[in-house]
Amino acid sequence: MALFLGLFSLTVFADEPPARARASAKVDLQDRLKQALRDQKLYEPLLKTGGQVAAVCDRCHGVGGNSPTPDVPNLAGQNTVYVLEQARQFADGERKHEFMRRMIKVMTSDEKVGFSLFYGNQKVKPAPATNPALTAKGQVLYTNDCESCHEDHGRGDEHLARVAGQQPVYMTVALKRYRAGSGAHPDRNKAKILSTYADGDIDAVVAYMMSMP
Repeated sequence: MALFLGLFSLTVFADEPPARARASAKVDLQDRLKQALRDQKLYEPLLKTGGQVAAVCDRCHGVGGNSPTPDVPNLAGQNTVYVLEQARQFADGERKHEFMRRMIKVMTSDEKVGFSLFYGNQKVKPAPATNPALTAKGQVLYTNDCESCHEDHGRGDEHLARVAGQQPVYMTVALKRYRAGSGAHPDRNKAKILSTYADGDIDAVVAYMMSMP
């Protein structure tokens, strides 16, 4: 896969004009992103680059970042700064996922910034609520326990992932890991809140989050 991505990168960008800056591995990704957000002439080509790179991610994360499977997260609508930071963490091995590490490691800095911009501009397709009673229970739990950080819209920010419209199995696994204090990012506050949750409570709050627009 790493070899394929390397070849993909060389093929897609072989004809790019020299004027289109491509950041080296030493470039600060967040600074590069800020530069793109200030400069429309840089933003547009990076966004286009991101769409091309994201085509490689379609198989798992779906076209436009709407995952076709319930255990793989949606990337559509995630905060651009947040996506870029997660990409850095995967590439550096701070988040443990060998496939993701290899895939992102071969990308240039501009490709990473570009696909972060691309996914931040996509629209999430939330799932319709199929169990109104469960969803209503989840809304109460979310309002009481989650809204203070994730806000009523659940759309995330530079430091928090978007939970609105997220895939149900992925969210269920994540919340159970937080409850157990395990996983890549243990969080004492989340663990404390979720320690009071039975599995049915997690199912309820997930049902509500996945239906949020």
